[in-house]
Amino acid sequence: MTDAKQSNLMAGRSRLGTAVRKLPPGAFAFVMATGIVGAAFSLVGQDAITIVLLVIAVVSLAALLGALVWRVVRHWDLVYADARNPAIAFGFATIVAALNVVGALFFSIEPAVTIVLLCISVPFWLVLTYGIAAAMMLGPQDGAPALKANGSWFIWVVATQSISVVTGIIDHGLEINILGVIAVAMWSIGVVLYIVLTVIITLRLMTTTQDAFGIRPTYWVYMGATAITVYSGWSILSLLADLPIIKATHDFVSGFTFMLWAFGVWWIPLLVIFGLWRHAVKRYPVQYESELWSMVFPLGMFSVASIHLGRLLGLPIVHDLGIICTWIAGVMWVAVTVLMLKSASRREIPGATTTERIAQHR
Repeated sequence: MTDAKQSNLMAGRSRLGTAVRKLPPGAFAFVMATGIVGAAFSLVGQDAITIVLLVIAVVSLAALLGALVWRVVRHWDLVYADARNPAIAFGFATIVAALNVVGALFFSIEPAVTIVLLCISVPFWLVLTYGIAAAMMLGPQDGAPALKANGSWFIWVVATQSISVVTGIIDHGLEINILGVIAVAMWSIGVVLYIVLTVIITLRLMTTTQDAFGIRPTYWVYMGATAITVYSGWSILSLLADLPIIKATHDFVSGFTFMLWAFGVWWIPLLVIFGLWRHAVKRYPVQYESELWSMVFPLGMFSVASIHLGRLLGLPIVHDLGIICTWIAGVMWVAVTVLMLKSASRREIPGATTTERIAQHR
């Protein structure tokens, strides 16, 4: 091997090692966004696009899981520090959601894959819910955790509802009735979490002065959390009507699901205003941030939820809005991918610097 080749190899290994060391907790949002946009295109008959996005999502999921294991083994102190930081800790919930988004896509191909990915996601959710959350509430902190509350906290809701969605899909396909009960239970937990977090995060927005850096793309998960809750509600309402749990909860789930869909629609103009204020008024540069995938994912999830809910309830306007949003989500996925590739071509580590700034931002 020549000296030049050896030098390039060592440089590549060093850059990969640095990328793993600085892997953002929310890195799996790329898989979430890619998978759900693929699911949306499958509902509008664009199977070729779906297959391409599914392949990208699967490869990315495998690579990121490998990077996560490497980071946990080699840089546990950094992982622990991220998990204790309220500003970024809930980014780890993207792991749960990514596993289940890919799992849901696989159900029509191979249900066993869906079940395996669901089983892998549950321990992550338990650690997130009872480990990270408890550590933030009870451990020593530089100020109250709520002072660093931001849109990424809603990914906790998304992770919870992703388990509900997949258990509902499995129950619907395989008729494992106990999973219907779990699906309704997780949906209920996710709804209450959404209400609690909405109060906390909205109060922070209303009681503190915001700057351009602080109004981040993750605030789109305000809407994304309602969208996946609607999707979860659809998966529950699609179960057998004679199941006791469905008889007991059908009307409530149906009404609350539509209410959350409407609330999600209400959020969209306000979130657009946030973006215009950030970039047009405050002149914050348009550049790649790993959190941009937390904007693409809600658009894709809103598309999927709207198409399914529109069909279920016989509401053409809801269904058609989902179809329109599918193409918007596709365009946004391409735009963010281009920004990501440009960032990588400049030998930057996508998202690393931004994540460090978020961790320190107040």
